[in-house]
Amino acid sequence: MHALKARLPYFIAVIVTMILGFSSRRFAEALPVFAAEHAGDALWASMIYFGVRAVGVQKSLLWAALISLIFCFGIEFSQLYQAQWIRSIRSTFIGALVLGSGFLAVDLARYSAGIILSLLIDGYFSKRSLMK
Repeated sequence: MHALKARLPYFIAVIVTMILGFSSRRFAEALPVFAAEHAGDALWASMIYFGVRAVGVQKSLLWAALISLIFCFGIEFSQLYQAQWIRSIRSTFIGALVLGSGFLAVDLARYSAGIILSLLIDGYFSKRSLMK
């Protein structure tokens, strides 16, 4: 029961972050240009961070941040591979959400910003240091 109680805030954070991310895309025209251009990718990376924390709640915050960065960067670099079979997966709604479509170096900065912000929020609310 304790493990579920520790994971619950992260599952909630994943759902809230997903809603914010979808909203940032859906209502982009209502947002400031900077937010409309960058928030979606930063929120996607935040969602990944919170998901990693939900799975590895006993691990350190730094571990979660590094795993999240590796995952997000891996997905982005995978977009350099453009074989027909993976392009057909990326052309679906879910495939585009998970795998993206084309490599953009700026996305690496967006992912980093989202993960760093999530790490800071997590550290503040969990009262944990980076190494705990």
